[in-house]
Amino acid sequence: MLSQVAEIVAPVENTARRRGFILLTLCLGVLVAQVDTSVVNLAARQIGVAFHASVASLQWVLDAYNLVYAVLLLSGGLCADLFGRRLIFQAGAAVIAVSSVGCVLSPDIGVLVGARVMMGVGAAMLLPASLAIVRVVWPDRAERQRALGVWASCNGLAFVIGPTLGGLLIGHFGWQAVFLVAVPLAVAAVVLAGVVVPESASPAGRSLDFPGQVLGAVSLGGLVFGVIALREGGWAGVVSLAVAVIAIPLFLRVEHRAGGRALVPLDLFRGGAFRGAVAATSAMTFGIYGMIFLLPLVWQSSGLLTARGAGLALAPCAVLFFVIAPRSGHLAQRIGVRASTAGGTAIIGLGLVALSLTHLGAPLPAALVGLALTGIGMGINTGPLMAVAVDAVGPERSGTASSLINVARMVGATMGVAVLGAAFALGGGGVEGWRAAMLLGGVVQLFGALAAWRTVR
Repeated sequence: MLSQVAEIVAPVENTARRRGFILLTLCLGVLVAQVDTSVVNLAARQIGVAFHASVASLQWVLDAYNLVYAVLLLSGGLCADLFGRRLIFQAGAAVIAVSSVGCVLSPDIGVLVGARVMMGVGAAMLLPASLAIVRVVWPDRAERQRALGVWASCNGLAFVIGPTLGGLLIGHFGWQAVFLVAVPLAVAAVVLAGVVVPESASPAGRSLDFPGQVLGAVSLGGLVFGVIALREGGWAGVVSLAVAVIAIPLFLRVEHRAGGRALVPLDLFRGGAFRGAVAATSAMTFGIYGMIFLLPLVWQSSGLLTARGAGLALAPCAVLFFVIAPRSGHLAQRIGVRASTAGGTAIIGLGLVALSLTHLGAPLPAALVGLALTGIGMGINTGPLMAVAVDAVGPERSGTASSLINVARMVGATMGVAVLGAAFALGGGGVEGWRAAMLLGGVVQLFGALAAWRTVR
């Protein structure tokens, strides 16, 4: 194994002068996946009119991507470690580019959903590989923290430019234009990766672990599909969640027997810091995605803001995230990773509590204070949380660790939308429901902060 690690590090040392271009390439990959997520919501109404699609069909335009992404994340990380991180990164970007064109040319809603499925496949390959490449190219921990801060800031940049650019494109060129945004970014990522990103792989002592992949996919797929289906009612969600409950312990048993060859080596979770990073990351996306789902809804339902106005009102949160995140590595070195991860998560929690004190997001200045706190908290903690996750393993396991932290992000986000949406509905969809949802989100954030404080060293 040590010889395998040496093979990985040696070519990377010769790329020090190109690291700026490598980071640019990886950031393009993040933008490819995240910009698409942030703009498709804007096009849902126009897509429904164009295809005479039902609400359920439109939901699958959004949910098909998330479901497939969640199901294949673990496999994407493993393939990056086995077959080459640059190769899987390029393949993921290429799949997103081709499927984006497929979305534009879709003759009906079924083909569009199928193209979105393929975009989820591409994202499940691209994102874990990009984070794994950071772990390999930046062996020094301090330098890696700074690089991860920049990498994380691209999530904020995507949510700044996505809704603004998407609104302009829909207004001038129609709904198809939002899917073209990812194409030039993906093509640039593929070309640049081939020029500047060194290849690395760690197949020694590893295998494809097909039983683990199948059970992992069933576990994650059952959980995510169950949460999605519960929003629509009926028994499908209950059955899917029951399947996940059965599959998860079977998955853990298979992985325990596989040992070092496992899809998810369970010894990763023996490290308290890794567990804390997973808990804090899940808590963060639980509250943030639940808030982003509900706040525009209550603004528009109350007549306070239009859809475009709601998108603009959310922009300061994303701008603060984008501005602070590149500096989070420097901050973590000064105050400590423990304070950055726990403190940033706690600040997000305070932002959600502040939002709970508003009257359905009004007055607007009060809501913007809460949004500012969430943006600041995400900027402080996202990069360090990613750093804790990838620091917990050697370069040879970087793809696996990257996929696991992204699984935490996805599961937290999916559960946040479902649980906070249910809390809002149970409260009558009014002020009490809004307060209950935001307080619940804030409390979960604070528990995530506590987990990070107790485990991260």
